[in-house]
Amino acid sequence: MMFGASPAEEPLLARASDKRRDELRGETRFMADYHKEPTGEVETALLDADLFIKYGAADRALKRLRTALEKNPRSIRLREKMREVAAAHKHPEEAARHCLALASLYIERDNFDAAHDRLLEAKSLDNRISIGTGLEAIRRARHPELHAKPAAKTEPRRAKPGAIFAGDLSTISVFDAIQAIENSRLTGALVLTNNAQAGRVLFNDGQIVGAESGKLTAHDAFRQIVEITGGTFDFHKSAESFPLTIEAASNTKLILDSLRQVDEENA
Repeated sequence: MMFGASPAEEPLLARASDKRRDELRGETRFMADYHKEPTGEVETALLDADLFIKYGAADRALKRLRTALEKNPRSIRLREKMREVAAAHKHPEEAARHCLALASLYIERDNFDAAHDRLLEAKSLDNRISIGTGLEAIRRARHPELHAKPAAKTEPRRAKPGAIFAGDLSTISVFDAIQAIENSRLTGALVLTNNAQAGRVLFNDGQIVGAESGKLTAHDAFRQIVEITGGTFDFHKSAESFPLTIEAASNTKLILDSLRQVDEENA
């Protein structure tokens, strides 16, 4: 007797083609395991979702997972499944939201590589969203001394002549400033200054194409700039494009790769 098949099912399996026989056998095993496995709410929801997906009911799978998430909002397994199903079935905005939530959950567990990956995926799924807060959370989680030792205060000031916007890096992170420039597709230089260091990030149509910090340029300079947490910034528009010294698939990927490299250098 075939495993998982009842006597009544044997003739059906015998008459079926080899391919269909394997499908029927697999479905029988799946349903048997599904009903006998003593699982909790999360496991049950995941099994339900898999079953709905198997039979082409993606919307029902999403609904089942949403219900489970209401009771288990911090479940990484549920959110990963939601992200996977939503992205695969044309719900990119929902998938992006779950990526952001997952990034926060991974940061809490010190799984920064996974958090990086989910932030990058969130941006690729929905370019309109800002991941600056998530990037700053990763940096602060990796460097808790930033909380215990605040950056030196700088005197409040207005934007320098020629600057179209300015801010305080203790309240607006460099990542948020970069996001604003990218969204507006601006060409110009973002100048960051504090009592210890200074730097410039160069943009063409919102894409980072270069960086300068002291004697450092390009990627070396940018890695130093992403570590600036205090001071001020100004953005100055430029009528001319800048030479390309940094090539990256996106600003987000450049930031994430730079943060990883900084951590490796400090390890």
